[in-house]
Amino acid sequence: MIAIQSRINGELGARLHDGIAAAVVSFGLGLLALAVLAGALAPVRRGLAAVREAVGAGHLRRWQLLGGVCGALLVVSQGVTVPALGVAVFSVAIVAGQSISSLAVDRFGLGPTGRHPLTPARMIGAVLTVAAVLVAVSSQATRPGLLALAALPALAGVGTAWQTAVNGLVRKFAGLALSAAFINFLAGTVALLVAFAVDVALRGWPTGSLPHEPWLYLGGLIGVGFIAVSASIVRWTGVLLLSLGTIAGQLVGAAVIDFLVPAHAHGPGTSTLIGIALTLVAVGIAALPSRHRS
Repeated sequence: MIAIQSRINGELGARLHDGIAAAVVSFGLGLLALAVLAGALAPVRRGLAAVREAVGAGHLRRWQLLGGVCGALLVVSQGVTVPALGVAVFSVAIVAGQSISSLAVDRFGLGPTGRHPLTPARMIGAVLTVAAVLVAVSSQATRPGLLALAALPALAGVGTAWQTAVNGLVRKFAGLALSAAFINFLAGTVALLVAFAVDVALRGWPTGSLPHEPWLYLGGLIGVGFIAVSASIVRWTGVLLLSLGTIAGQLVGAAVIDFLVPAHAHGPGTSTLIGIALTLVAVGIAALPSRHRS
């Protein structure tokens, strides 16, 4: 789902000539869809009321409602970097940040499943994902501008793990994934509107125009599905294991997308494919069960 969303939002950002504007459109449509569901479904409204009560009682901190800000950064990075990097390199970069951050989130017990130990397998897997990124972007070494772009999705990956953890906590008190998704998209949309206002003040309005193809407006709906699913299952898997499963699907999907509909003139290069393979190996190592937990 993330790989497909990245391709859609990357193309939308290229059409609008503004990655932040594309993120506003994507997040805004996701929020609109969730607002319609909240108006139509009483359980969603009850979930939102339960979250408000949890915040009032001190069971949830206000900062734990801001996971959508990290989601906003992810969508901005899709619109800004995918047209230049392609989905595959973008995905490998985001994986590095996500895997390292997932270790920290699980270690400090920020998610709904509490603390998880730092096993040797997890540490080795995290180090290998960083090595995989270096291999994947090695072909860009002579193009420092593009190489620097990979830092943005890596930073977004760091935020994704924290976003998954706090959304899981919100879902725990809301009792419904769609309620947690609504709060996520509300926070992200507000952050994006502020960023877009600053962007317009500094650079002016986007020079592109809204495309006519309907599929370019599906990024927000895909995001709703991803947030709802991840907020539901993180309470069983923990942040790292959820991230590993996400990573595996994301990398395979990204390679297929870049082969079938490449974002630039060439599909994924040899170094990118090696990086993807190395990342999948790292995922397998990090997912090995510890002696104390099957």
